[in-house]
Amino acid sequence: MGLLDLTAVELGKKIKAGEVSVLEATKAALDQIKEKDDLYNCYVTVDEEGALKQAEEVQKKIDAGELTGPLAGVPVAIKDNMCTRGLLTTCSSKILGNFVPTYTAEAVLNLEKAGAVILGKTNMDEFAMGSTTETSYYGVTRNPHNPDHVPGGSSGGSCAAVAANECFYALGSDTGGSIRQPSSFCGVTGIKPTYGTVSRYGLIAYGSSLDQIGPVAKDVTDCAVILETIASHDKKDSTSVAREDLDFTSALVDDVKGMRIGIPRDYLGEGLDSEVKAAVLDAAKKLEAKGAIVEEFDLSLVEYAIPAYYVIASAEASSNLSRFDGVKYGYRAKEYDGLHSMYKKSRSEGFGAEVKRRIMLGSFVLSSGYYDAYYLKALRTKALIKQAFDRAFEKYDVILGPAAPTTAPKLGESLSDPLKMYLGDIYTISVNLAGLPGMSVPAGEDSKGLPIGVQFIGDCFKEKNIIRAGYAFECSRKETE
Repeated sequence: MGLLDLTAVELGKKIKAGEVSVLEATKAALDQIKEKDDLYNCYVTVDEEGALKQAEEVQKKIDAGELTGPLAGVPVAIKDNMCTRGLLTTCSSKILGNFVPTYTAEAVLNLEKAGAVILGKTNMDEFAMGSTTETSYYGVTRNPHNPDHVPGGSSGGSCAAVAANECFYALGSDTGGSIRQPSSFCGVTGIKPTYGTVSRYGLIAYGSSLDQIGPVAKDVTDCAVILETIASHDKKDSTSVAREDLDFTSALVDDVKGMRIGIPRDYLGEGLDSEVKAAVLDAAKKLEAKGAIVEEFDLSLVEYAIPAYYVIASAEASSNLSRFDGVKYGYRAKEYDGLHSMYKKSRSEGFGAEVKRRIMLGSFVLSSGYYDAYYLKALRTKALIKQAFDRAFEKYDVILGPAAPTTAPKLGESLSDPLKMYLGDIYTISVNLAGLPGMSVPAGEDSKGLPIGVQFIGDCFKEKNIIRAGYAFECSRKETE
């Protein structure tokens, strides 16, 4: 097992024990990026000079006993929609092609305090809008399991970088499944925590009531440790929650005896690939064998999740993205005639097709005459979806289902049919609408050798339940390998 195959926690232990230096680990990751990234295109920006300098500083602090955490000295990649002071942050868009922030996102600061070494910024769907990482201005990212297929999105760069060993773990953001779906496609583990657990300060907003930062890593243990590190109450984020219990690693126990797990019948119906369905049912069997009580139930309202999500997310996007106008920062058109012309040309030239589509949809549903018909109706539907989950969690500790209806599609297949791409988010979107925690865990491969992920969903602030179930499932897979 090579250095790059280690999980983040395993590498942290070796660094602490003096078996590996921080510089060695950083150089190994940077060499892997040089070797592989021309093909996979996981990164928009690689900060080689900064990473090597950071590695030396972190090593001194570890040697002095100032940094003792499990992630001290472990190299990480950051999705390119989180601000990093002095380092280009583009959201994979032309309109922010020259944007260098003057401050760092709170979640990234928490990692830096823990001694993380930042390798660079990962590719993503432009402004996190898309499910394939094909809408990026900087070209498509490819799936390391098969370069002809997409890695998923919008955190495709982060998930592909972890899968290709181009970093030891990464941060992603999840608005409608953008951590869990690409984790499933790339065969890695990803958690979207309860809304408000990780500060959104410094995360460039897409849908403010839905966005949440979370970890992408090689296994459940890494994800629990990273989440413990980045979760914090932040006065700079009005939606940040002061949580008493952030001890997520205490849930890493291989024990699900008596745990009640529900599988929504609605998730196993039409549109679900037979091999993905088999993987979900196999996961249920494995957990049942360990003493969990598994049963199917009717969740209801599933078919309304996608229209409600795209109305709400697009409405919030049209409001959030109005700040990109060529005035204070970002791209400005070269030739224009007056202020209105500058706005129009800068946005026309700076935004990609998918972003324009969602801005227009959002502006339409917020316009007078349509606000009640679409936006308010979507908000009411969101409340009903939350109530449906509340009822389910009165009976179950965890909900088990697929992370995506299929394995990773081929490059180019989804963009030709945006509606099909939107429908690919059917199993992940409800979790964001209800503010719940969800986690995708690898569950084998299909007949084409592409990874399949299963999704564990918990009640608000019950991340420990999904970590426990995910960890037990992971252990049972190791036992049968």
